[in-house]
Amino acid sequence: MATLSSPETDQPLCKLPSFSLAVTPIILTLMLLGLQIFYFGDFTPHIPLALGLAITSLVGLKQGLKWKDIEQGMLHVVSLALPSIAVLICVGMIIGTWIASGTVPTLIYYGLTLLSPHIFLAAAMVLCSVVSLALGTSWGTVGTVGLALMGIGSGFGIPMYWTAGAVVSGAFFGDKMSPLSDTTNLSPAVTGTDVFSHIKNMIPTTLPAMIIAFLIYLVAGFVMIHTGHSSFDNIASVTNSLDKHFNLSVWLLLPALIVIVLAVKRMPPIPSLFAGVLAGGATAMIAQGASLHDVFSFASSGYSIHTNVDAVNSLLNRGGIQSMMWTISLILIALSFGGALEKTRCLEAIISAIVNRVSKFAQLQTAAACASMATNLVAGDPYLSIALPGRMFAPAYRGIKYSTLNLSRALEEGGTLISPLVPWNAGGAFVISALGLGISQGNFENLLYIPLAFACWLSPLTGILFAHLGIFSPKATQKERQEWQDKNELVAAVDGIE
Repeated sequence: MATLSSPETDQPLCKLPSFSLAVTPIILTLMLLGLQIFYFGDFTPHIPLALGLAITSLVGLKQGLKWKDIEQGMLHVVSLALPSIAVLICVGMIIGTWIASGTVPTLIYYGLTLLSPHIFLAAAMVLCSVVSLALGTSWGTVGTVGLALMGIGSGFGIPMYWTAGAVVSGAFFGDKMSPLSDTTNLSPAVTGTDVFSHIKNMIPTTLPAMIIAFLIYLVAGFVMIHTGHSSFDNIASVTNSLDKHFNLSVWLLLPALIVIVLAVKRMPPIPSLFAGVLAGGATAMIAQGASLHDVFSFASSGYSIHTNVDAVNSLLNRGGIQSMMWTISLILIALSFGGALEKTRCLEAIISAIVNRVSKFAQLQTAAACASMATNLVAGDPYLSIALPGRMFAPAYRGIKYSTLNLSRALEEGGTLISPLVPWNAGGAFVISALGLGISQGNFENLLYIPLAFACWLSPLTGILFAHLGIFSPKATQKERQEWQDKNELVAAVDGIE
């Protein structure tokens, strides 16, 4: 098995820790998280993760690293995630300005008027899939279209966690399958394949998961929704309140259209999203009579409204850069923890131990997917959960002459799709904040969105099942083997794997 080099040097800066030492900071951190969340009943994982970072640093010092080396590892991983943090800031501004402009209220109004409550969950998943596929960003989809869908679902009387589950399923499917997505490009880059072959190879596991999820949401809609007078009264109260407090018009959807057009033209996500902020601010001044100072306040601190309808108040009192600070601080701490785990080679030691114990291709595929999921769980970073297992497992796949497309699919499913299901992960923290699930305020029932995001966990399970059945698991072609040789890729001699 190949050793993992430091990002800054060609040689590792410390010796590989033993398996027991490597898992120690992870186990202690998970215990601290459990104490904070389940015993104290306080969902603020910042301090447990910070303590985990300190424990990991002590392991690094024991292994011969200097604090400067550990700090470099932390900053390296954080620097890789800075574009994502910039997206978070833009999404916070978008939420505030798009509510003030009437864009989000218009989407909610027409959604409640035109959509059937029974098919809403299934339609929400499909809509988020299409938008995310076009934008190439799950976070942008969740923070814009997903926010409006949360409002529509509330009007229909659907529990927040059901709507959030459908939004997450669709948004992260599109992120996984879009050639514009950063993670969709990262997975093949790490494993030495091309992006379009990678996307094609994900279809056999993604399509069944999406179909099953669609059918579940469809059935749930008909079982859950009872179109009685109370439901119609609730919808009417929301739509009447929106009509009273906003000048609603189809042209108010222009900011959303601008973002979609820029994404289709393959503009970078941050300028595209910021263009949406500017368009939202201009629309708020023109259509709703907001002043420039009001727009600055909406973008910074979020929108505020007080109506006689509690559902409208809870839906629209949100947004702004400041609303994202809880999430950004959590992401920075979690990524620093992940960077320290990588720099101290703790994650490498654990993954190496896993690779050395597999004896069949199906076990290798399962181990790769699970390693990516576990890295998501302990390191809090979807990028690290793809990059680190990718570097570690790729030589083993080449050694048994199986295409690394199998690995890139496992990484995408364990990395991209599981990220939003881990509340202290960058993806999960963003979902909780952008959709207003209020977990930090004690609304723990909304964590039910995790099992209800069916497509996100059905896809990796399907991939593992196919590996054990020996289907949709391509072996390396002669062309691929030649490319390994031409590129001087590392090929591990792994005994006993079939």
